[in-house]
Amino acid sequence: MSLRMNFQVRRSEFCLKAALELPDQGVTALFGRSGSGKTTLLRCIAGLEALPGGMLTFQGQVWQSATQFVPVHQRPIGYVFQEASLFPHLTIAQNLQYGFKRIAAADRRIGFDEVVALLSLQDFLARYPDQLSGGQRQRVSIGRALLTSPRLLLMDEPMASLDVTSKQEILPYLERLTEELQLPIIYVSHSVDEVMRLADYMVLLDQGEVRAQGELQALLTDHQLPFARSEQAVSLLKARLIDAHAGDGLAGLQLEQQPLLISQTHLSPGRLSPITPGATVRVTVMARDVVLARQIPEAISLLNALSVRVLALDADLDKSQVLVHLQLGEQALMARISKRSAALLQLQPGQQVYALIKGVAVNS
Repeated sequence: MSLRMNFQVRRSEFCLKAALELPDQGVTALFGRSGSGKTTLLRCIAGLEALPGGMLTFQGQVWQSATQFVPVHQRPIGYVFQEASLFPHLTIAQNLQYGFKRIAAADRRIGFDEVVALLSLQDFLARYPDQLSGGQRQRVSIGRALLTSPRLLLMDEPMASLDVTSKQEILPYLERLTEELQLPIIYVSHSVDEVMRLADYMVLLDQGEVRAQGELQALLTDHQLPFARSEQAVSLLKARLIDAHAGDGLAGLQLEQQPLLISQTHLSPGRLSPITPGATVRVTVMARDVVLARQIPEAISLLNALSVRVLALDADLDKSQVLVHLQLGEQALMARISKRSAALLQLQPGQQVYALIKGVAVNS
């Protein structure tokens, strides 16, 4: 943990309290409803809010303390706003060069051509911002932030102003960014789908307070948090691609030493490059798509049956249902089944059962 902070913001109708230690690698999501304090906290990290009594250190460097405040222009950060905010009178190449030229050659950790290739901006360099789509403009905005050679990238809901088509266009580039650049990212969002696709670590903010923080997989299945109790309760799992062509249009994965078959068409949805054998992929399984059995049924259409152990049973918002927490190797899986089914199976903690998976989605 190399990003440490302690901020308190008091305004007439809002109070933010955030004492956090965050990873300095991967993607950390600041998640919560509108008004929960996500953007305010991001602005504190950037130095856009000079709050008395605040504390912030990054990789051993003090950015704010009782006696010191490093202004935003002296912090090695890149900031991507909700709106692209490009200079309309400059070409895309000139917009990208704006930040690049301000960094001394010796301090540049990422090259102009590298960013252009990373975000596929080759065809836009001679155009002006009003000649691009919303998703294309936001890719340029990300490129401009990267060309300042930041050590920390801050992204404030970069897809909030985009339509569905533009979001689907830009998500693969954000995935590529997180995979190919060893750059810590703080990503603000109120979209669970975005967070599941991009983030490794999550901070859950609620009315200005940190309700929870930790590895994304663990928080999604924590029965004390709203994710597990929602209608869209989902488990995020990490699997390894074994065979992209397992026959009959299927791809073979290995999930905690157990086989998992999925449709080839679901393997690389929207990705800029195919997933290669041996690569780790994220798969999501809706709790309602998990059927439990004490033994593997015969003559059944479901292909995937995973051996799991019952950890706990929790009451559900729907009184006819129960949420079953399962241990799958080192990972957690959830199943939402009827109370009657749980009673018929005589489910209890410690019991070994089979999880029959009806639907699997690949996030990356």
